[in-house]
Amino acid sequence: MPSWDWQLYCTDMVTDEVAPKCFGASGYETYLDAMVHAWGWTMGISMLGLLVALIAGSLIGILRTVPNRKLAMLGEAYTEVFRNIPLIVQLFLWYHVVPRLFPMFASVPASVLVVVAIGLFTSARVAEQVKAGILTLPKGQRYAGQALGLTMPQTYRFVLLPMAFRIVIPPLTSESMNIVKNSAVAFAVSIPELAQYAQQASEQSSFVQIFLPVTLLYFVSAFLINRVAKFIEAYVRVPGILGAK
Repeated sequence: MPSWDWQLYCTDMVTDEVAPKCFGASGYETYLDAMVHAWGWTMGISMLGLLVALIAGSLIGILRTVPNRKLAMLGEAYTEVFRNIPLIVQLFLWYHVVPRLFPMFASVPASVLVVVAIGLFTSARVAEQVKAGILTLPKGQRYAGQALGLTMPQTYRFVLLPMAFRIVIPPLTSESMNIVKNSAVAFAVSIPELAQYAQQASEQSSFVQIFLPVTLLYFVSAFLINRVAKFIEAYVRVPGILGAK
């Protein structure tokens, strides 16, 4: 059984001496300090990635439903590209390939590239949900907006999207939870989030002592997002629509 001693001890790879800090950063006197810091990285990457996914995914989802066939095909192509390439491959492309092809990205921090990779990967799935939500609405709503003299952007803004987003909140909740779990791929490019913390700390401590709390933090993070989304779903629900009372 593990002793659950959260004191942080690391062995220097050169001198073989025991040091009180680890993970290449100063100020971590205990495993708990390092884990909390790693959790902050995980949540920061996840929330920023989710913001990118919601903005890009919503725009692409709208694009896929406009009458202009070329714009719709562009949106379809975007979705197919980002949906059918594994996330870890996209991450390596952004981290290793893009800075070499476009030197202006060479100075961009790795954390920003990770956020972009996770956000764009998830945006393809968000776009699919937004498209489905818009197409679920009766066509009469679009025609009613046009009959009132609204432009196409105004029809989307005031007529279609308010109802479409209410419909897709449940599937968007799943995508929001998934992005927290997908953030674990960031360890592959040395971002100090929970997965990297668990990998490094387990080399110097018990697997049980490290992975049980890390697993719990992933669960708590995803569960909190689920609860927040449920609250939003109940708050914006329109009586008589989607089973609302």
